[in-house]
Amino acid sequence: MEQLWTYFPAFLLIFARTASFFAAMPLFSYRTVPASYKIGMAFFFSWLMFLAGPKPSLPLNDVYVLFVVKEALVGLALGLIAAIVMAAVQVAGGLIDFQIGFAIANVIDPQTGVQSPLLGQYLHSLALLLLLMLDGHHLLLDGLFYSYHWLPLDRWPHIADGRAAEYAVRTFAAMFAAAVQMAAPLVGSLFLVDVALGLIARAVPQMNIFAVGFSLKTAAAFFMLFAAIGGMLTAARELFQLMFVSLREFMQLLGGA
Repeated sequence: MEQLWTYFPAFLLIFARTASFFAAMPLFSYRTVPASYKIGMAFFFSWLMFLAGPKPSLPLNDVYVLFVVKEALVGLALGLIAAIVMAAVQVAGGLIDFQIGFAIANVIDPQTGVQSPLLGQYLHSLALLLLLMLDGHHLLLDGLFYSYHWLPLDRWPHIADGRAAEYAVRTFAAMFAAAVQMAAPLVGSLFLVDVALGLIARAVPQMNIFAVGFSLKTAAAFFMLFAAIGGMLTAARELFQLMFVSLREFMQLLGGA
């Protein structure tokens, strides 16, 4: 019992990083997941990592409170990096919706409680299913476990040179670049549809192009989405690879590697 009490502060630090990671990461942080489930999963994985990893003996003093804050911020940073990369799918859907004309019909995402574009919500749900099918959630938990290798409990993050913050900004920019690349085929095709409708309007002025154009663009958009969905899911798979690489390199920078 005395030995357990000696390492109990280390367990609390592990729990702080794990719980904050679950509060921000994709899938586990959604509102549809009950809070009791999140806390239970965080406690369970914290106990597993406590048993499997190194257990430094930390005194309960004023510095320990700063360690708790540090662990909570590190967990939130890791979860936000993963969530930012995952948001590229919704941004791509928003770009497509804007080109179709669906941007005026946003829906409430039950997972996050915020407004989301129609196709963005659809593609995001498909990407989540693909993430689960590829065991991406296991890789996220594996990354959380190996984060203690790069940044142990008793070490402060290496943020003085600003490399970690710069890398987070580059990851944010890469998310938007990936979103544009995913949406570019459909957005470009719909732009050509707009050009064709403009030529028809000039050639046949008697035709009410506004009444015909919306239905035509919607039909063309769904046809092209059906044709391009395989490529978009392949791009989402590459996006998951970017997520895992970003988490690893971000932790290496925090650890001073």
